Formats: sequence, structure tokens, C-alpha cells
Amino acid sequence: MKRPKLKKASKRLSCSKRYKIQKKVREHNRKIKKVAKKKGVSKRVKKDLGVPSSAPFKEEVLREAEQRRLQVEEEKEKKKQAKKDERAKKRKLGKEAPSKATEPKAKKARKEKVGKQTASSKNSKPFLCAELNKVINASDVVLEVLDARDPLGSRCLQLEEAVLQSGGNKKLLLVLNKIDLVPKDNVERWMQCLQKEFPVVAFKASTQIQDKTVRARKKRIVASNDVVDISRAATCFGNSCLIELLTSYAANLEEGASLRVGVVGFPNVGKSSLINSMKGVLACNVSVVRGTTKTMQEVFILKNVKLIDSPGVLVSPSNQPAAVARWSMQVEEDSDSVQEAVRTLLKQCDKTQVMLQYSVPDFRNALEFLTLFAKKRGFLQKGGVPNTEQAATTFLADWTGAKLSYHCKVPESHSLPSYLSDTVVAEMQNGWDLEKLKTGNEETLKGMKFPHLSSSINFSSKGLTAGLLNVADISKEVPAAAATDDSAEQNDENKPEQTNVDLMEAEEEEKPQKMSLKEKTGQVRFQSVPVDLSLPTAKTDDAYDFNTDYK
Repeated sequence: MKRPKLKKASKRLSCSKRYKIQKKVREHNRKIKKVAKKKGVSKRVKKDLGVPSSAPFKEEVLREAEQRRLQVEEEKEKKKQAKKDERAKKRKLGKEAPSKATEPKAKKARKEKVGKQTASSKNSKPFLCAELNKVINASDVVLEVLDARDPLGSRCLQLEEAVLQSGGNKKLLLVLNKIDLVPKDNVERWMQCLQKEFPVVAFKASTQIQDKTVRARKKRIVASNDVVDISRAATCFGNSCLIELLTSYAANLEEGASLRVGVVGFPNVGKSSLINSMKGVLACNVSVVRGTTKTMQEVFILKNVKLIDSPGVLVSPSNQPAAVARWSMQVEEDSDSVQEAVRTLLKQCDKTQVMLQYSVPDFRNALEFLTLFAKKRGFLQKGGVPNTEQAATTFLADWTGAKLSYHCKVPESHSLPSYLSDTVVAEMQNGWDLEKLKTGNEETLKGMKFPHLSSSINFSSKGLTAGLLNVADISKEVPAAAATDDSAEQNDENKPEQTNVDLMEAEEEEKPQKMSLKEKTGQVRFQSVPVDLSLPTAKTDDAYDFNTDYK
């Protein structure tokens, strides 16, 4: 019974009740002992006293006992294994597996498909190439996303040729993404150049798209008069123009058919960001790390328009080192390859503009630049040593991500590639509302805020980048060809005029000589310099003339 002044009920019992419980427990224990005595089961287990320490040959007795115990355990394991084998045999005899001939065809196909997927890893080149080919074959319109900072370098000839040769009256559109990082005049010139081949859409994707749950949570917190975020990263430009263009094209299709639009391109050009900006929700994962998208993903932006996200195009090793550094997926796996990528990028930039952009003093080579950059950003290791690896990854992320402003010059002479002709160009532009596209691009360029030409780094592009759509096309002599290209490039650069590139290469050549002095880690051996004693003392600068007498 709970007393009124106490918070909890008391656990006290009356004496009669307590004695009654104790009596019942005693009777129960007595009953259990009686039953056990009838069965001959003794509750107490006799304690093993072991071998007394005064016994002779104690160690031998213990060793024999241990061997006996191990033998008993081995026999038990053998019996268990024999029982398992017998059960397995009985199972096989009783339930025979159905033969492959009796299985239905659909089940066979499903098993083969699952086996192929498990065999090929999602990170392997064959799997990525197969997914990209799936997107091309399944789409009616292919959007090739280009980086506006280097449109020529982010184009893939093999990809465009595969789209044109796949058949099915496919259309190819070029989307010039990241236009907010390029001066306005440069964007207009590139659009005029690219429009001679395919229709071009100017686009700037939003980098602050959030998930539905996050947006709903923010709506609860913010008042009814929501403040619209009009920051540079949050707003999206060119979205309405591209949606209107696709909906007008989808209207010409059969009733009930949806337009399938494949989004393709090299890694980090903004394929997933474009889909998220058109959907208005975080539908695809976005990251600065290359190769985040590994499989094709379908996203409905409208009732009759479906976008298909694809993994990035694999870069062929036969390309120039700068192209491999910027568009390859494997460059971030090794610290040496990252620093090599930084070196190749610095060779194609104006040195003074890089110094102004990163606020670093004059540097002679890539290693010195990374050291200065690490000190500027505070990337220091134990003892105040600059962390050049972290500086290199940050620098490379700036060049591939949507942060750094740089631009390439438009080529003066324009010629169509081998796989394009005037008839193919006319077919690609047929069926699109080009007037609507032109007005939409003009509105996009009017509403954008572009960087000034002086604040953008001038970058020299090396031309189109070769991609891999089929891994079987890679020959064994490709790396050797790339090495010969590098050697030819170095020979071309070795001219009498001393440029920034020559100084950087001279410093890189001095590294092996310095490294040869260190044969073991932690031990430095000084190299002796031979002195020719036959030379006259007048020719040597530091030699002392002992014939001179100072008074």
C-alpha cells in the first residue's frame, strides 16, 4: 500500500507474509532435491584437485593430461564433421537440384545478369564504359555538358561520334556550364564558334540545392515571408530556356511517350548539378571528388521529360598530361600524380596571373609554388613543415571545381571534325526552336554577373580530349606514345629564350642530382668536387698567392 506522503510505495512486508514466503521456498527446494535424488543426479560437482606440487614427475603428468585432452577434442571435431558430411549427402540424395534445361528462360537471364554485375566492380573501367553506353543507347537527346572555362578541352570526339553513329535519330545538344567563371566576351565568342556544329545552351547550375527534408525543416523555422536567396551560388541561370527547349521537342513525339535525355561529359563538368538545378531538388549526389556518379540514374523533371545521369567519360592515356590531370578519375589516388598534375597546369597558365590570384610571391617551379601556397593557406605539418600534398589537392580542386575563374582563347580558324558534315549539322539543328534558344541565351547572359577579364587567368588549351567508350580499344603502346609526346614537348620548349617554363623544367632536372646525394634516409653524404691543381693561380678566383708579401 502506498502511503500518501511518500513518493514510492514501501517494499516492507509483514512478518507473517515473509515467513510464509520463506516456507514455500524451502518446500520447493526440498521437492527439487527429492526428484534429483531419485534420478541419481548429484547437484554438487566434485572439484578437480589437480596434481599436487609434492607429486613426483608432475610436469610429465600434466603434459600427458594435456595431450589426452587435445586428442579427445580432435575426436569430437572429427565426429562433428562426419555428421555434417552425412547430412549433406542425404540432402543431395533427397533433394536434387533442378537442371538448367528445366529452368525458365527469364530465371536464366536474371541469374546471368546478377553474375555479371557481381563480377564487374562499379569502379572498374569496363563497368563505367558499359553504363555510359547504356545512357547513350537509351536516350533520344544527348546533352554533352562542357566546362565554359575550357570548352574545347572538355569535348570528347569519341563520345560525339558514338552518339551520331548510334542511330535512332538522336539529337546532340551542347550545354556550356559554369559560365559565371568566364568573362562575358569569351562566353559569347565560344557560343558563336560552337553553334556552327551543334545547338548550344548557356547554363549556370546552382551549387546549393538541398534535399526535400532539409527544405521542409527550413520552411518550418523561417516565417511566412520567406527571404529568397539570390546569392551567386544559389541562383540557377539557363534553366527555363533548356526546359522550354526540351518540352517543345517532346511535344512533337507520339502521345504518351516521354522524352529521354542523357546527360554526359567528363568528370566535374557539372552533370549531376545540372540535373539537380532542373529538378529543383537534390536528386543526384554531387561532390568535388571525381567519379561520384558510377551508375545511370533516371530523374523525371516533367511528366514527359526524363533526364538520365551518367558516370564521367574515361580519359585515354594518349592525351596530353594537362588533359589527363584535369579530367581523369585516377589522378587523386596518388600524391605524386597530383603534384605532377599541378606542374602541368602551371605550365599552361600565365605566371603573373597565378601569383595575383593566389597572393603568392614569385616562384621558380611547381614545388616552390606549392610550398608558398601551403604557407599562405596554413597547410602546415608537425614542426611547421608545409604540407605540399594538401596544397596540391586544394589547387587541383579549384581548377576542376566551380571556384576558380580562368578562360581559353577561341581558335581563329574553324573546321568541322571528320565525323561531321554540313548535312549532319543541318540534321542536328533540325527540330529545335532556334529562335527561342537564341532569345533564352541572351536573357541568361543579361542576368549573369561575369568576372572581369583582368581577374580571370589566361589558360592555353591543348585541344580536344580523347575519351574511352570501350576498354578493348586501349593498346599496349599508348603510354609509350604519351611519353614520346612529353619528350617532344620538352624539346620544343628548350629554346634560347629563358621563359618561366624553362626555369621550372631546369629546377625539375636538378632534383635527381640532389636526390642522389641521399642514399639512405636520415644520412646525407656530401659529394666531393674535384679541383684541378694544374691550373694557374691567376685563373682561380679564391686561390691565395703565397708569393705576395704583405708588409
